[in-house]
Amino acid sequence: MARVLFHLDMDAFFASVEQRDNPALAGKPVIVGAPPDRRGVVSAASYEARAFGVHSAMPSRTAYRLCPGGIFVSPRMSAYRDVSRQIMARLAGYADAIEPMSIDEAYLEMSSRFQDLPADDAIRAAMDLGREIKETIRQEHRLNASIGIATNKLLAKIASDYDKPDGLFCITESEKKAFLRPLPASSIHGVGKVTAEVLTKAGLRTIGDIQDHPGDLRALVGSFGAALKRYACGEDDRALEVEGEVKSISVEDTFERDTEDRRILVPTLKAQAEEIARKLSREQLAAKTVQVKVRYSDFKTLTRQISIEDPVEDAETLYLLACSLLRRDRLVTRPLRLLGLGVSRMVPPASQLMLPF
Repeated sequence: MARVLFHLDMDAFFASVEQRDNPALAGKPVIVGAPPDRRGVVSAASYEARAFGVHSAMPSRTAYRLCPGGIFVSPRMSAYRDVSRQIMARLAGYADAIEPMSIDEAYLEMSSRFQDLPADDAIRAAMDLGREIKETIRQEHRLNASIGIATNKLLAKIASDYDKPDGLFCITESEKKAFLRPLPASSIHGVGKVTAEVLTKAGLRTIGDIQDHPGDLRALVGSFGAALKRYACGEDDRALEVEGEVKSISVEDTFERDTEDRRILVPTLKAQAEEIARKLSREQLAAKTVQVKVRYSDFKTLTRQISIEDPVEDAETLYLLACSLLRRDRLVTRPLRLLGLGVSRMVPPASQLMLPF
């Protein structure tokens, strides 16, 4: 039986919900996140704002410099979650199985609908179902989604990214190797910033370069070498993970003495970010939500988090986003008994960016 997978990704989800709920924002550069006169970051940006170079995890002040006409809107996570739950419930009615990757993204197993067709015919026939799902979401929620269709998760994700926004694209089995060849190596699942740099130094800039590489890729990327070669050829046998997947990662440190000394707090937070980044790398994951936790001498405990549209996976970004949260809400105004850092809303890795403490 031919395998048919959809990858559905809501377009600029947070910003699109804001534009939908406030018609005055339609067609405007909307930036969801902290206002530019406060320390904080961008959680999401509409495509009109992205045209100016604005992206999630960017400091709001930087976003304002790039897009002075941008309209800054505070995140409404409860509203986004409500819409997400409704969409995911609707998608479950179409699919054999569904793997939500985040609040705005999911894989759908559709194989049973096309079991009598050869692989390429099944993928092409599934385009009509993709159009139906996109139109259903548009009519019921006045939002756009991009859908990629292929025989595996790797190709479906690449396909959904290829034609955004409001895209619908498929990659067939017979065309997959040729289609992948010109794409950057970073398009491959598991190739984050560090791995991409290693490959570039070795002259492997495109997926085609990896397909043609005659040597053992383990010399460059260790145990990931065999999988990297398979992925470069469009082969991916990962199943949908309907339950039991890693939901969150967190690290906490309790100090021997309560402290607000930056000479202690900064190295602690950096070490936590590095540990989480290692775990993300080991699990081949990135995160769309970053959370800090503090506990004071009176055992009062506070948590603050930020959700962003583009996933983070590297230690520097995790650290800088945590710094932004600590500063934004003035959490280090008295000695801390405990400091913690955590991530959630896990997705496949795709390296991201920045911010200062």
